[in-house]
Amino acid sequence: MNIVQLRRGDRGIWAVMGILAVASVLAVYSSTSSLAFGRGGGDTEYYLLKHTIFLVMSIGAAWLASMVPFKKYLRYAPILWLLSVVLLLATMLFGLEINEARRWLQLPIIGMSFQPSEFAKIALILYVAAQIASRQEAIKGFREAFLPLLVPIIVVVGLIAPSDLSTAALLFGVCLIMLFIGRVDWKYIALLIGAAVMFLLILLALESVFPDLLRVDTWKSRIEEFLYQPEGGYQVQQAKMAIARGYIFGEGPGSSIQRNFLPYPYADFIFAIIAEEYGLMGAAFIIMVYLFLLWRVVVIATRSTSVFAAMVTVGLGLNIVVQAFMNIAVSVQLVPVTGLTLPLISMGGSSVLITSIAIGILLSASHWVNTEFKKRLQRDAHTH
Repeated sequence: MNIVQLRRGDRGIWAVMGILAVASVLAVYSSTSSLAFGRGGGDTEYYLLKHTIFLVMSIGAAWLASMVPFKKYLRYAPILWLLSVVLLLATMLFGLEINEARRWLQLPIIGMSFQPSEFAKIALILYVAAQIASRQEAIKGFREAFLPLLVPIIVVVGLIAPSDLSTAALLFGVCLIMLFIGRVDWKYIALLIGAAVMFLLILLALESVFPDLLRVDTWKSRIEEFLYQPEGGYQVQQAKMAIARGYIFGEGPGSSIQRNFLPYPYADFIFAIIAEEYGLMGAAFIIMVYLFLLWRVVVIATRSTSVFAAMVTVGLGLNIVVQAFMNIAVSVQLVPVTGLTLPLISMGGSSVLITSIAIGILLSASHWVNTEFKKRLQRDAHTH
């Protein structure tokens, strides 16, 4: 087996993954200095080594996911959705509370923690894609649309929302786009939006009953900060200062000053550190990489003769790209603070791993789509 056979899938997507991994190593090494000194010792190499090992493992996971025959994901989708619901329920009941949010489950043997909501994003997107693909002929009816499509979305998004509203909103938006592209009748999409609004109102009403489970005060404070503080809160102010310091070409690698003042510069606000050290040119380059990924996703989806492949590609691709731009928008105060990480760049175990697996599924889809596309071209050539 040669290297071409080992590397399956779209070369452009592989290039995006490699570029973002390199950017991640550089940004995390620079931005973890305050974390290292804050915990004693000042050993930034520890975090660099830990993050690099996790990146390598994640790229390996992406490769394994890319080697799975794509049609098998159609078979796995219902199982993965059910598993995600179980994990989300377990998180609500037994999850670890970190930074005033119960989003993590601790693995019993190895002691590592992970976010089931990250896994649930892939599981729900695969499930919705499978249901849209299998019901194309009868998707206009209430029975075919409500129970198989709308209820699973409401269940997963509803389980994520109490502890992580931004992730729930992102996933809900991606699912809405998938339903629209999948030609689900508009009245069922409107019904889903109405159900989401009702669910949010119920959460607000339950705030006094379950104050430890819901984060309504956090949601309110972030929205009020965005609406009524033109200069932004402390986090946003420090992020904008970092971006302003970078100017056109940046302060240079490792020369960030704002990393010492900006909360979570290695995660939620890592884009501001990139802008400070590499300037407008470096920040624009990262944005272009995500846009290139979106372009590759559109090319693969439009080439596909399979509804399932097209829906999976659009869903997973949009989830990554929209999350990236939501993270960037927070740093420049275009949206309220969300807590969403910058995909494949921010330091974080489960987020990097699950995003890499999502890219691996994209690669598997692109391999299948491109193979079918070449066969179709050959048939057309023989016909003419």
